[in-house]
Amino acid sequence: MTRRHRLALLVISITVFIPIAAVIYHRLVNSSYSGFNPFSSQTTTTTTMTESKSASPIIVVGSGLAGLSAAYTALESGAPSVLMLERAPKPGGNSIKASSGINGAPTRYQPHPKNGQEDAKDVKSDEIESFLSDTFRSAGSRLPSSNVAPSVRKQREELISVLVNSSSSAIDFLTQDLGIDLSVVAQLGGHSHARTHRGSGKTPPGAAIVTTLLSKLKEFGEERFVLKTAREVTKILTSDEGDRAGQVVGVEYRNIGAGDGPAESEIALGPVIFATGGFAGDTHGLLSKYRPDLAGLPSTNEPRPGAHKLLTSVGAKLIDMDSVQIHPTGFIDPANPGSQLKFLAAEMLRGEGGILLHKGQRFVNELDTREKVSGVIMGLEPLSEAESGGLKQWDVQILLDPGATEAAAGHVGFYVWKGLLKKVKVKDLDEATRETLREYARVVRGEKKDELGRKAFGHWRLGISTDGTIDAEEEVFIGSVTPITHFTMGGVVFDRQAEVLKTELGEEPQRPIGGIWAAGEITGGIHGDNRLGGSSLLECVVFGRIAGQQAAAAVHKR
Repeated sequence: MTRRHRLALLVISITVFIPIAAVIYHRLVNSSYSGFNPFSSQTTTTTTMTESKSASPIIVVGSGLAGLSAAYTALESGAPSVLMLERAPKPGGNSIKASSGINGAPTRYQPHPKNGQEDAKDVKSDEIESFLSDTFRSAGSRLPSSNVAPSVRKQREELISVLVNSSSSAIDFLTQDLGIDLSVVAQLGGHSHARTHRGSGKTPPGAAIVTTLLSKLKEFGEERFVLKTAREVTKILTSDEGDRAGQVVGVEYRNIGAGDGPAESEIALGPVIFATGGFAGDTHGLLSKYRPDLAGLPSTNEPRPGAHKLLTSVGAKLIDMDSVQIHPTGFIDPANPGSQLKFLAAEMLRGEGGILLHKGQRFVNELDTREKVSGVIMGLEPLSEAESGGLKQWDVQILLDPGATEAAAGHVGFYVWKGLLKKVKVKDLDEATRETLREYARVVRGEKKDELGRKAFGHWRLGISTDGTIDAEEEVFIGSVTPITHFTMGGVVFDRQAEVLKTELGEEPQRPIGGIWAAGEITGGIHGDNRLGGSSLLECVVFGRIAGQQAAAAVHKR
């Protein structure tokens, strides 16, 4: 079979068969999750819970990866039961949409230098040090000792150390304990090595991990795990008795689902784990308060208020609330360019070789940090108000050659099915773009250095043959992208045990509120100025598991 025939078969698979898988994935993400919600949380009438020291459930607020990791670990650690409250009509949060992967180092899947001949201890040390260094550097000005108090730096470094040093066991937990495929490893922007894991199949990593955890939680039985969706927590309850005064003892919540059970407030008593996510979609609330300059940017997050006020009402402190991550690549849907809610153009598209173009030319190192790539794009001339539907958007394209397309086939198929990427022959591209492809091929072949600083090229193979020619009949995929609000680095101050603190970051001694833990995007202090791609799912697993263990231990002490 000739090379052209193989490429033809690849294109057929992407444009015909993969969209079928994409339909399945789309239905998975948007279904009622009846298969993963065994207790019919959409239709079950809830009852007011009364306090029982021997059987108080652990209350997990939020059903994204942080909440699910906490719930599973708490039950595995011997907690009698878990009650999970989710304000959305379906579980999964933003985690289920995560598409780039989860960081881990060192892992059995991660490629190592020196052909595997180095000492295993040296590999582990080198990989961890490299990951720490990348995370410290990404945190930017909020970490250097010259800019911050030593005690603040110490607490940030402790949190980062827990994140990084627990990353290998987090991957083991997902792959060995839960059986999730995370065998493909890519290098994302801001990383010095490939360490971001995803599966080899067609389901994106967020959906694969979340649905597996929901299925595993089902196996505990409804006596131990209850999931209630369309339930909004309205108040955190604290004790006023003696030594326990001020400690959290439960929550008050209400049903916000149409026609689904009683609408009056209800009470659940027990230790609480908060995993409600960030506020990037809270455009007119917390985002407007802390970053009014970002008003008008589209977002990957559903428009809903942040839950931070609930935590501050019981004494929690906030940190880094003005630190909001702009993801450089959210797809502009040609059918609805003015939509506020955007699909993420996964960072792994660039990690596998994709390039960014403005007027047919590369203009940025695609593997730089999200902050830097977004900054360069936003320094360009924005689209007019008429072109952007009243939003702040820019005219940038992402282009994938056959090699990058094949490596990201599952994602590409979904994006093509959604109309966000289109297939174009090289001969039909404008001359500026064709010239860019020829020059980029020279860089990939090693004939010249990339003036923009890119050193890793993923699976790009267009034009890297011996003669350096590019077949005009070759097909690439291209789509329009723009910066979007994506992630909020700020949140409640917490410690390495995932306890919510009533002291400021760096204040000594650290004083937990008691009875409440937090994990995931609701927390602050880890990422500083900028979060590395692949570390959001990681923090959900690492600190979610810690919170689950700690809450289970607290139940046993009662």
